[in-house]
Amino acid sequence: MHNPPPSEESEIPAAETPDNDSTQNPPKKHAKPLELIETIVVAVLLAILIRATVAEARFIPSGSMIPTLAIGDRLVVEKISYYFSDPERGDIVVFYPPNPAQQELSAGGRFMRWLGFTREAAYIKRVVGLPGETLSVRDGQVYINDEPLKESYTEFPALDETPPTHIPENHYFMMGDNRNNSKDSRAWGSMPRENVIGKAFFRFWPMSRLGMP
Repeated sequence: MHNPPPSEESEIPAAETPDNDSTQNPPKKHAKPLELIETIVVAVLLAILIRATVAEARFIPSGSMIPTLAIGDRLVVEKISYYFSDPERGDIVVFYPPNPAQQELSAGGRFMRWLGFTREAAYIKRVVGLPGETLSVRDGQVYINDEPLKESYTEFPALDETPPTHIPENHYFMMGDNRNNSKDSRAWGSMPRENVIGKAFFRFWPMSRLGMP
């Protein structure tokens, strides 16, 4: 009798069978310095990108938006919605006010502003007048195209008066809810659309005032 030929499986010498324990490299106890630096750089770039394009936190330093926002309130300002739509009347918006000389920013200046790396002071006010409208204030009442505007967010009426002011295209008339203690479009004119940073979305501090502004 002839012995059956060995199977293919038995033809592999035992010495050639891979040994997992002997062939794997020992685990690294510490990341290499270069890998750590790369991780930090990526994390920082992601944080900057999210801040520039999605949302950022803002602190309220003044009482110009009382009673809606108080000094010390901290807000999440979201930026996505204004990629797809324009500000609407009643929105609370964070923005850069127009500079006195209305100087045109360079491409580099606009990019740094977009990233948030600028020394410009940002304001937070409410959109009251829209592009193409005529706004005025008399006897404490805001008028849009000579029609009284219903406002439930102010505590006291404005003591000063604003003559009829035409709002150019792509501009907005911004006013603080605290009408008698707010430096706004009544002082420096309408705000260009390109100056918008984002919309006040959520108040996360103090906990007692948690919620939508």
